Amino acid sequence: MAAADDRRMSTRATGVVGIAILSSRLLGLIREMVFAGLFGAGRNLDAFLMAFRLPNLLRDLFAEGALSTAFITTFSKKIAVEGDQSAWRLANKVATLTAVFMSAITLLGIMFARQLVDLLTWGSWSPDKTELTISLTRIMWPFMLMVSLAALVMGMLNAKYVFGPPAMASSYFNLGSIIGGVAIGYWIDPHFGARSLVGLAIGTLIGGAWQLIGQFPSLWKVGYRFHPDFHWRDEGVRTVLTLMGPAVIAASAVQVNVLINSGFAASLGNGPVSWLNIAFRLMQLPLGIFGVAIGTVTLPLVSKSAALGNTAEFRATLARGMRLAFLLTVPSAIGLVMLASPIISVIYQHGRFTAEMTRQTAGALQYYAIGLAAYAALKVLTPAFYAVGKRNTPMVVSFLAIGANLFLNWLFTFRLGWGHRGLAFSTGLVATINFLLLYTLMRRHTRRLETRQMLIALGKICVAGALLALICWAANYLWLDAWSDMRFFQKLAILLATIAVAGAGFFGAAFLLRITEVQDIIDVFRRRFH
Repeated sequence: MAAADDRRMSTRATGVVGIAILSSRLLGLIREMVFAGLFGAGRNLDAFLMAFRLPNLLRDLFAEGALSTAFITTFSKKIAVEGDQSAWRLANKVATLTAVFMSAITLLGIMFARQLVDLLTWGSWSPDKTELTISLTRIMWPFMLMVSLAALVMGMLNAKYVFGPPAMASSYFNLGSIIGGVAIGYWIDPHFGARSLVGLAIGTLIGGAWQLIGQFPSLWKVGYRFHPDFHWRDEGVRTVLTLMGPAVIAASAVQVNVLINSGFAASLGNGPVSWLNIAFRLMQLPLGIFGVAIGTVTLPLVSKSAALGNTAEFRATLARGMRLAFLLTVPSAIGLVMLASPIISVIYQHGRFTAEMTRQTAGALQYYAIGLAAYAALKVLTPAFYAVGKRNTPMVVSFLAIGANLFLNWLFTFRLGWGHRGLAFSTGLVATINFLLLYTLMRRHTRRLETRQMLIALGKICVAGALLALICWAANYLWLDAWSDMRFFQKLAILLATIAVAGAGFFGAAFLLRITEVQDIIDVFRRRFH
């Protein structure tokens, strides 16, 4: 009965988080649409995206990756074993340490912005483009401090099984970026030349502050009160840092891959940085809605199971999370491959964003989508290693990925001449290799991981996915020739109708094929409406 309650709670919470993240990702798409329409996919947008990538890179490294995983794992165990008051004391210590450390990193980032930009671009950009990127980097660097604290707050709320408000927090970031950034950018330069990018950079800081402050009411409701605590010689803090160490090293391997990809893209001239960024953002829409949502909900549950030594429950929760990730992202990947050009045309092809930019971005999106299901499954699988104390395993696998990424980038981008599409393809392949290695190692640790059920579910998902692909192909065949002559709302209506019919076809087929996770989703909706 307890396992069934956990399963229902997990599915319901995944739905809540998924809806919240959907709102955030849609606002993120609007943000990208506005910026792309104002600047096109060229020199100015390249500079802004590269400048934002620097603080974003370290945010992924320290905050939303290593710190969040290590803190939630330790904090959840504290609650389960020692109670809330002990957990809140740990939270105060970690929050104080995070604020001090990230403030120091912020100052260093501002001081060494020039060296960091040269590192990311391999010195291949023109002097004026480089200077613009350096200026924007210095403005946006404090974003990392704010979003690191926001990630810590999110971890506290998730560990207390509060998922909706922290998932909505990134919507506040996008709203702040759009409203504040565009308003200040227009005030600086009504024609939206290079100078108006300063407004977008300031808007990023406004969004980051809103993302942090917007979670405070929920935090107070669960009983947390912040008090600065500099007593860092504490067993709980040591545990967080011990878990963080390998996680930071593992995440740093991912960030080295980002640096490698950025250098390759920058060396290809004006445009590829923007094309790849926009395509990756679109790929992250289903990843965020499904993969991150499932991972967010699964981590506290597997951490609790690991802390209580319940291996069977741990194994079942983890396997079910991965099956759910496949169910929701395999059709998303097929849809992105089949409908890449229409999707990008509808969302981005306005203002200074041309049809050629749409074509180039669509090519990148199709190759990125190949790794979508593996990315989503990794969001569920990787944190589970920290819950069971196998913190070095993801680190070792990530370092193997650096070599694979470097070789595949060179092979597809330069040797085979695929250009920026080669970078997207190698990224998808590396994610798939990562997942297969980690799955094999976790299966060895848990002795079994419901692999037979996983393969059967994947087979059924692929059969249903074939129907989805057929519907998308038919829509392309019927409408693509006349696409360039259609008005925006006609394009939008056709695209939404195609997605709705294809989605209904997929889930109808999945229901008929008796995929268990589809029935769980239906049960949640039945309880909600009855």
